[in-house]
Amino acid sequence: MTVEAEADAPRAPVAVNLVLDRSASMRGAPMAAAVEAALLLVERAGPKDYLGLLAFDGVPEQLAPLRIMDSEARAQLVERLSALKTGQGTALHEAVDSGAAAIRRLFVPGARPKMLVLTDGEPSVGPRALAEFRTLGATVAESGISLHALGLGRHYLPEILEALTGPSGTGFTHVDDAEGLPLATAALVAELFGEVGTYGRIFVRPTGFSELLCRHRYPARSEVDALSVGLGSLSHAFARRALFTGRLESADWSLGVTTTWMENGDTRRVTVPVQRALPDSPEGRLIRAVGVELDLVAAESASWKALLRRNPPAAEQALVTAESALRELFELGVDEVPPRRHEERLVDLRRAVERKGAELPALLVRRARAEDARTGLSIVQHLPAPSKAGR
Repeated sequence: MTVEAEADAPRAPVAVNLVLDRSASMRGAPMAAAVEAALLLVERAGPKDYLGLLAFDGVPEQLAPLRIMDSEARAQLVERLSALKTGQGTALHEAVDSGAAAIRRLFVPGARPKMLVLTDGEPSVGPRALAEFRTLGATVAESGISLHALGLGRHYLPEILEALTGPSGTGFTHVDDAEGLPLATAALVAELFGEVGTYGRIFVRPTGFSELLCRHRYPARSEVDALSVGLGSLSHAFARRALFTGRLESADWSLGVTTTWMENGDTRRVTVPVQRALPDSPEGRLIRAVGVELDLVAAESASWKALLRRNPPAAEQALVTAESALRELFELGVDEVPPRRHEERLVDLRRAVERKGAELPALLVRRARAEDARTGLSIVQHLPAPSKAGR
């Protein structure tokens, strides 16, 4: 299933609280890049959008309340961003909790509240256990807030960002260094400010199957006669893709598919016609490529984790699986699932496996886990072409 917004669909207003890390490790280029990224949000916001700013080190502080983006509010937000100074400590849990509380106090009809967290550090103040962040992520999502995150550099913990964003169905983005932050933010801004529908959901009613599985990490549940899969929000230029696999118990099978979403406060429901595709048709090759990419990224992540556990044989086995999947992607040659975006990472992984994990590059481990989270959600990003100076 591929669900995407129509190009001319009107977008809804948004209410975004930006939660910005200003711990000591952000000093210098990271902070400058983070401020530049935040200013992009201010620039992109429309006259019906609401923005706020919470900065945190050892203590979170709501520097600018969520306000509609008139000229006065824009000027205040720019001023607060320009005056940001770094401090000590990283109270990530309290910052997310406080940022969500600020959003819950605001109600904007027709707009789904959102939070964008940008951090480069491991939590050092307050709760640090992964289970506590899972609980917090679930609480934020249950309150109706969509949480997005950017992890910068080599110190943040991808498991924590995945725990925070997973319940919202958004995933998180990894950026190697400050230079890559503006481009990553541009993609997130396009998603945040391109929303045309909220609470998108697919209902699949199968006959002739003994089981049906959604392979993506969207939240799913059984609903009497259907498998229901939540897609989160639908935005311009961001296709939401969900791959289903099943076990047939009869040759006579069928699928009934319905999608629903909220548009300006109204529930829209559309029955989707199901098209059967042969494996070697263009549609069939795309479906196969999506499945192969999921296998590749899962194997890559498993290999890195095996190296972290000091288990080189398991790492080698998982890497062989990932390399085989990469070869299959090249053979399929599907433009929508380009294999070259995985090639460099697998080369780095091969070097690490051959060294049996000696001097394991933490940055690459984190990047692989971030890729696992994003590809698992199958968010297809159409990034703007880089300028000549940035090539």
